Amino acid sequence: MYMHIRPRRNRKNPAIRAMLKETIVTPADLIYPLFVQEGDLDEPLSSMPGCVRWSIEGLVKEAESAHKLGVLAVVVFPAIKEELKTPNSEESYNDDGLIPRVIKRLKQEIPTLQVITDVALDPYNSEGHDGLVMIGASGEVEILNDATIEVLCKQALCHARAGADIVAPSDMMDGRVEAIRKTLDTEGYQNISIMSYTAKYASAFYGPFRGALNSTPKAGDKKTYQMETANSREALHELELDEQEGADFVIVKPAGPYLDIIAMLRENTYLPVVAYQVSGEYLMMKSAVKDGWLDEKSVVIESLTSIKRAGADIILTYFAKDFATWYREGL
Repeated sequence: MYMHIRPRRNRKNPAIRAMLKETIVTPADLIYPLFVQEGDLDEPLSSMPGCVRWSIEGLVKEAESAHKLGVLAVVVFPAIKEELKTPNSEESYNDDGLIPRVIKRLKQEIPTLQVITDVALDPYNSEGHDGLVMIGASGEVEILNDATIEVLCKQALCHARAGADIVAPSDMMDGRVEAIRKTLDTEGYQNISIMSYTAKYASAFYGPFRGALNSTPKAGDKKTYQMETANSREALHELELDEQEGADFVIVKPAGPYLDIIAMLRENTYLPVVAYQVSGEYLMMKSAVKDGWLDEKSVVIESLTSIKRAGADIILTYFAKDFATWYREGL
């Protein structure tokens, strides 16, 4: 049969396919999220098989192992003791607290590793919300935007003093990027970057993460500050504000179910676009792999490639170390 155009000629062997591959993921594109707790115990997470709630010593060793494989950055999330959680979240800016001590150890032991910290109050707040809470007379929950920002600025400054390279406000309060930027600049931390959760959706895919940190809200939900899952134009509004307020990176969370949002932000900003492959995405793949329905390496590589193909420059993923290992082995 005569056909002078045969697209399959450009797929005919591995060499041709490799030369024509448009999207390539490397370990340098990934950020490794790590959980940490007080004490000497490294505790496997039942809600996220393969992930661990590390001790400080264990976390440093895990970060160093990933860094040697080419992962350049980690983001650290704390599991805070219940007795330290308060309505005003004072532990979030304790200079002797868990996260400042983790930052100092990481920068001491692995100076070239980029240390990113989560700026939000849910691990420290006795109500489990990202902001300060006011309970109305009839039990309604209100998240106090401006009062929360005051605490977030203290938290970001605490992390900067400890040596963090990047602070990542994930709280979704209005105006927090500008306030944090002004605070850091006024205190002499102009070189600390802000990686803002610009389009963070009120997603059902976060459940396993909340189990890892025991940070599920006691009352109400997060829909008054996290974005409506059905909306896209709203993300452009958040993007415009974060750019104006001084963000250095913008994050879309979750990643896989929101590839259209990643692509839209990529088309509308010159800032680096970051995507967070969240705990629910991780657990779905892990569960299907465990039951023998999917090949782990193949599906992880495909999922990360699709996120980068959509426009993400950087991807937060719990598979970062696994991917870096496969990459070292030649995939």
